Amino acid sequence: METPLWQAALSTLNPNPTDSCPLYLNYATVAALPSRVSRHNSPSAAHFITRLVRTCLPPGAHRCILMVCEQADVFASACALARAFPLFTHRSSASRRTEKKTVTVEFFLVGQDNGPVEVSTLQCLANATEGVRLAARIVDTPCSEMNTDTFLEEIKKVGKELGIVPTIIRDEELKARGFGGIYGVGKAALHPPALAILSHTPDGATQTIAWVGKGIVYDTGGLSIKGKTTMPGMKRDCGGAAAVLGAFRAAIMQGFKDNLHAVFCLAENSVGPNATRPDDIHLLYSGKTVEINNTDAEGRLVLADGVSYACKDLGADIILDVATLTGAQGIATGKYHAAVLTNSAEWEAACVKAGRKCGDLVHPLVYCPELHFSEFTSAVADMKNSVADRDNSPSSCAGLFIASHLGFDWPGVWVHLDIAAPVHAGERATGFGVALLLALFGRASEDPLLNLVSPLGCEVDVQEGDMGRDSKRRKLV
Repeated sequence: METPLWQAALSTLNPNPTDSCPLYLNYATVAALPSRVSRHNSPSAAHFITRLVRTCLPPGAHRCILMVCEQADVFASACALARAFPLFTHRSSASRRTEKKTVTVEFFLVGQDNGPVEVSTLQCLANATEGVRLAARIVDTPCSEMNTDTFLEEIKKVGKELGIVPTIIRDEELKARGFGGIYGVGKAALHPPALAILSHTPDGATQTIAWVGKGIVYDTGGLSIKGKTTMPGMKRDCGGAAAVLGAFRAAIMQGFKDNLHAVFCLAENSVGPNATRPDDIHLLYSGKTVEINNTDAEGRLVLADGVSYACKDLGADIILDVATLTGAQGIATGKYHAAVLTNSAEWEAACVKAGRKCGDLVHPLVYCPELHFSEFTSAVADMKNSVADRDNSPSSCAGLFIASHLGFDWPGVWVHLDIAAPVHAGERATGFGVALLLALFGRASEDPLLNLVSPLGCEVDVQEGDMGRDSKRRKLV
């Protein structure tokens, strides 16, 4: 039964785009989301959910959030709520606190399918939100703690949970086996670079998917060193690898039907006597040579080795790389939308659709290698690692550098996600990418909720006879 106070509170709300009203001497707050959003936003208004909770949730040790939404927005809303509660802190007050803080989240469904939330749905939400918070914790942790050794321990910990032993190639073995990109970037650091792989290979798999994450645990820029205003925050340069780890853990826990490999390209781009110099030439795992003209364009070098390994050694049909790759991404697609670059128009549209469903928004970049790849022309190697003209779609060009190590005629699907800006909001990590990967590959999951938020939604699978040459592969987009 609605009380007069409740009705009065609701009548005061005038969301533009949001609004809130405190109740009971600020022991409770009612908040309203936008009634409409534009076509490039998520219907869940996920960013506003995080913002409202951060600003309006009353203080206390035991708090409760009642989220009223439609079933289609449950996944995005849960992930948005998780972003408001980061795990990492070194505030002295937190270490002195004896009582553990708790936040209970309840969902009240309205509209169609407005029955009680299934237990299986709650389990999926728990795993997804744990993945978001895991990724955010790794990104928030400074390199003095989250170095390549520590990141490998995080990978091993997830592997142990899932019953998977990671493959790890480190230090001089990288050099010996031809991973000139990863080795060249990380060889000057105290903690050596590494390539790590977690592999899930179930019976009945119809295709092989690789998620490749950029894990630069700190980016000084190398000898092309960053300035004092651009270097702070570079602990976040491992955001791609963190997202892959959080998403892989959740995806496998919810049941993933295809082969899935998580590939982590880990290095610290440091300065020292052994650092890569501009003018050095590296031989990458693809077999192509790269003249270094900017040591601060290092992410593409480690990812080039990662995608080459996914193709040559893992036999992947679909390779998706996730990276905080370029500062230009924030200019191209802004603070809230990741940039997608792909050789497939179908997957480009799927990324945008999955982003709107899960709250990790995505917008396309120009894919035009015949016009842009000449930016990397070198007189002495197969290519340089940084563009000649920084005003010519630099985020597209950076992604094309990675694709060139697969080959622009590679028949598989390649997707590049540049998450440089949305990986953080202010001074806090967002865990961006976890929800997106889970949604984008939802059709390969055994979980009904992840199927619902996939680009295909609940569409009935096409009959095998109508699927042409890909009849044996599970349709994902």
